[in-house]
Amino acid sequence: MDAAARGQATIRMVDRLKDGVRPLKMAIVALGGQGGGVVADWLIDVARRENYLSQATSVPGVAQRTGATIYYLEFYPHRQSTPPALEPVFGLMPLPADVDLVASSELLEGCRAVLRGFVTPDRTTLVTSTHRSYTIAEKSNLTDGRIDADLLLTKAPAKAKLFIAYDMEKIADTFRSVISAVLLGGIAGSGALPFASESYRDAIRDAGISVERSLDAFNASLDLASRRGAAIPPAAAPISAVKSRGAFSTRIHPDVSHLLHRVCNEFPRPLQNVLKVALRRLVDYQDPRYASDYLDKMAHILSQDDAAHDHRLTIEVARGLALWMTFEDTFRVADLKTRGARVSRIREEVQAPPAQVLQVTEFMKPRVEEICGSLPTAIGRFLLRSPKLLKCMQRFAGDRQISTSTLLGFLFLRLLARAGYWRRSTLRFIEETARIDSWLSDIRSLTAVNYDLALEVAACHRLVKGYGATHERGLMNYARVIAAAKAARITPGVAADLRRWREAALADDDGIALDNALLR
Repeated sequence: MDAAARGQATIRMVDRLKDGVRPLKMAIVALGGQGGGVVADWLIDVARRENYLSQATSVPGVAQRTGATIYYLEFYPHRQSTPPALEPVFGLMPLPADVDLVASSELLEGCRAVLRGFVTPDRTTLVTSTHRSYTIAEKSNLTDGRIDADLLLTKAPAKAKLFIAYDMEKIADTFRSVISAVLLGGIAGSGALPFASESYRDAIRDAGISVERSLDAFNASLDLASRRGAAIPPAAAPISAVKSRGAFSTRIHPDVSHLLHRVCNEFPRPLQNVLKVALRRLVDYQDPRYASDYLDKMAHILSQDDAAHDHRLTIEVARGLALWMTFEDTFRVADLKTRGARVSRIREEVQAPPAQVLQVTEFMKPRVEEICGSLPTAIGRFLLRSPKLLKCMQRFAGDRQISTSTLLGFLFLRLLARAGYWRRSTLRFIEETARIDSWLSDIRSLTAVNYDLALEVAACHRLVKGYGATHERGLMNYARVIAAAKAARITPGVAADLRRWREAALADDDGIALDNALLR
């Protein structure tokens, strides 16, 4: 083709673009393992059925939830009369303010697309799930590092031409499907692409993988997205034809019934919900007698609190005491790793068929201190005082891989979990109980003198968390801020100082922020 012909073809293409015929552009932002590539393949199949030219590219993100893969697709109507010179040249990456549809399988990823400029109020339809899959930064934060989902849902609608949001993960769980089928239903229901719903269904059928479940999830999502649920909160997401997943048993053990009776009769109503959740955790952790000890301790705290303070101190202690009394030890870790519900959850997450062999390997790193803490008190203390014996025990510590898919591996962890019945006689239990009693004693001694300071001391339970080295650092920081508070207990504003020290202790793992706060 000579230069004149190429020029005329270019003019005809520009004229066609002026008439509104241009590629439709969309971006899919999905986390690893959520099937974003599957959605892209389905969409290419749909475009072929609808006689559209298409192209898809992807940029993989990094692992461990610190990023997401972006799948970029462009669609252009194919016409038999179109000469090759007028066929479009597709782009390889989404550009800011140049995307018609953004589909996100998770709320924060959808909002990241907004920040990157892919979503604009004059052009873009944003279809996103409202569920959250927390980032590594959120999980590793020593305090509550979660991003406010309600804030995201409040700000995002104004950034898009059309905002459709609902809980896609809930639909996938309901129909025992994968979120990729739900995301495809959201794309179809948005109306941003000129494709018939049946073409989407045919693409799912031709894939031939879990067809019925995928179609059920697709149809439910299509129905919900077509309603333009722009302001549907995460808890809403009405779903038609919801399938039953079973119900909780209404039978209650007599000992547990007695504990619930105590909660309803001995404690004011504002405390009861917190105490009921705590009882469930404590009974699961040890036994009803252990939960009864918890209520006895709470009764002492309540006797010094009053309604004039809205029982703020008792509520804070109730939360902290339940968490501290269910500290993570080797018995607890082994118990959680060998529960039938966990095995079922793993099989469900990887979509393993019933006949599929599933191998599960647990990566553990016990320290000598944890091993000694799991032994009877006298033996544990004797070993910790002997450098030679500690050196010998190092061979049992360090990195360990235990396959719970094998009989020996499962029995080892299960027997270790059953040994938790003798938890009360172990060194770790005696040490943690002494720390808890000291914490409660400090709170009781301060309640009548300085209620605000007592409340801040109660909140210091948040410093003691985790397992192994994390727990050890938390205890060290706890001891430092409590010692500083006791030294300054007669100083005006010490409650505010303690709150500032506690926040500094939670700011980093190295303790630098706490050092600076204590110096100030």
